[in-house]
Amino acid sequence: MSKNSRHQNDINKPVIGVLLTNLGTPDEATPAALRRYLREFLSDPRIVEMPRWLWLPILQVILAIRPKRSAHAYQKVWTEQGSPLLTISKQQSKVLQERMQQLYEGKVIVALGMRYGNPSLSAGLESLQKAGAQRVLVLPLYPQYSATTTASTLDKIGDVLKKWRCVPALRMVTDYHDDEAYISALSNSIQEHWRDHGQAECLLFSFHGTPEAMRIAGDPYFDQCHRTVKKLVERLQLPDKSWCLTFQSRFGRQQWLQPYTDKTLRELAQSGIHNIDVICPGFSADCLETLEETVMQNRDIYFAAGGKGYHYIGALNDRSDHVDMLAKLVAENIAGWLN
Repeated sequence: MSKNSRHQNDINKPVIGVLLTNLGTPDEATPAALRRYLREFLSDPRIVEMPRWLWLPILQVILAIRPKRSAHAYQKVWTEQGSPLLTISKQQSKVLQERMQQLYEGKVIVALGMRYGNPSLSAGLESLQKAGAQRVLVLPLYPQYSATTTASTLDKIGDVLKKWRCVPALRMVTDYHDDEAYISALSNSIQEHWRDHGQAECLLFSFHGTPEAMRIAGDPYFDQCHRTVKKLVERLQLPDKSWCLTFQSRFGRQQWLQPYTDKTLRELAQSGIHNIDVICPGFSADCLETLEETVMQNRDIYFAAGGKGYHYIGALNDRSDHVDMLAKLVAENIAGWLN
């Protein structure tokens, strides 16, 4: 190989990796696969902030009961391609890689890694290492920061990298809850839904809940959810009584962030609000919580209480304006690395 050829190969060699991450999913919609997934998920001290000696015996009881019920829920949304979250995440990674190729001509590569399940964060980091990336931007697809999601991702990446001899330079996007491009993409999706289906009496913004104790301890998630909605309400020019913000997916007996989505839906229907739109701005990709809980469970709750019209506005998924926003986040956060 000539000197010029070696130089050209060095120029074309990727120097920056983008690790796109999300929560994860079981490998199959079976009780056995759910047991493996839930064991990993619920063993994370960021998820359950209890002393291990107290929590682990409780976890064993949960793992004996919950996998069968969870598998049934996953079976309702499972597709021929597998888990919706994984399928969409792969497509997001693919489209973002295409955008990086257009912008950086092979200098930036994208890999996918899930906090729990497969493909793992370890597998994602290893694929970037094999491609030659010595600088890595971690991009968790959590618009609002929470210790249960973003911080847990960083914990796991630290666990992986402490076994490496040569550790890459790291940067991390911790949140983008008030990013104008994110707000714009959400606003576009809502307005497109209204153009196609008409505008309901109420727009309900439903976020995944976390225990109230985490907010009291200083987690900014609650405040960031409210700032996201504040910006959306201003962008959409919504009157005060035409929208509400709620939290779904609570687990266990402790108090979680309120108001609760299911209780609010009952109250709305009983108060005479018979037609609502629901959007989940905290989910970057449709998943069990949106497709089964929001679309199926919560719709049934609303109808049972007297509601007549219930419309779910899907997650941003691989919309072009969403991918544009992710590409912008990458560009902002790798500034200086390509020089």
